[in-house]
Amino acid sequence: MAELSHFDTDGNAHMVDVSDKPVTARIAIAEGFVKMDANTLALIAEGRAKKGDVLGIARIAGITGAKKTADLIPLCHPLPITKVALDLRIDDALPGIRITATVKTGGQTGVEMEALTAVSTAALTIYDMVKAVQKNMEIGGIRLTLKDGGKSGRFENP
Repeated sequence: MAELSHFDTDGNAHMVDVSDKPVTARIAIAEGFVKMDANTLALIAEGRAKKGDVLGIARIAGITGAKKTADLIPLCHPLPITKVALDLRIDDALPGIRITATVKTGGQTGVEMEALTAVSTAALTIYDMVKAVQKNMEIGGIRLTLKDGGKSGRFENP
């Protein structure tokens, strides 16, 4: 089992020292979904949600979430993010919205948490935007699908 880097030798949580790591290009991609009734999905797809453009606002929220990750996750480093892109797609088969976030940086540590936070924030925003219509939506499937860069190299989650 790999050593947990966020604990010191006494078992106390601490922020990892990355000062000796080289600056490298890094990327992370995460995904998730919001499952809902077909009628709720139609409301979003047709732009009839009372709070406005659900997917547009969720996209902006996801970008903001990625940028604020270090404020939300106590042991994350604040990073100079160079790209955050969110893809929100209507999936009639789910039914719901599939969310993919891509985050890039040139830094000393990866952006996996930023990508996961972007997806989570976008999903929560979708829920908030249409909860008046449906309260039993399901947020799920949030996972890292790719990370590349740094000492540990490339990871792809099938």
